[in-house]
Amino acid sequence: MKSFATGTKYNSNYGGSLVIEFISLQKIITSEKKCNFKSLTDSYTRPLAIIKNTQKTNIMINSIKIVLIGIFSLLCLNTNAQVENSKSQIEQITETLMKYIDGTANGELDKLREAFHPDFNLYSVTEEDSLRIWSGKDYIGGIKEGKKSNRIGRIISIDYENDAAIAKAEILIPNWRIFTDYFLLVKYMGSWKIVHKSYTWREIPKSDE
Repeated sequence: MKSFATGTKYNSNYGGSLVIEFISLQKIITSEKKCNFKSLTDSYTRPLAIIKNTQKTNIMINSIKIVLIGIFSLLCLNTNAQVENSKSQIEQITETLMKYIDGTANGELDKLREAFHPDFNLYSVTEEDSLRIWSGKDYIGGIKEGKKSNRIGRIISIDYENDAAIAKAEILIPNWRIFTDYFLLVKYMGSWKIVHKSYTWREIPKSDE
């Protein structure tokens, strides 16, 4: 006697695979004198409805998973942006100034290039009472890569409004001079850059021995 599929089992997993169990009708037919065709038809069609509903459920679950993954990705991107924006403007300006201070003290030219705008200039008054303008390119070129110098720098003040800032720093060179630097900075393309530096100095009084 031929067998017909009258029962199903659904294995719920990521693949959504279906396993059909085949149950022989032999016992059903042999145990009854007359086969009830309607009962047999119902037994055959009910599993198909279950399969159809289960497939719809799987589609819904997969759709929800995709939505949740998208939301999670957006949250991660937003968190990274918040971490980046959590630094105050003062902290960002301080980082730029410290690149200048550390770069000149330790001969780190890359830090200086990061701190300065390409068109950065330095201004000072000479002993002959004339204005000296020094290009940033020449200034960086006069520093030897990796050569440390005896310079001790500190930031005295920072003031800013929107994308413009001014700052003051002191550079101590022991047994010689204290330089006072005044900076103009602007923020563009997401970072603060030094565009102008004017400076002066005073001699360190020699101690009487």
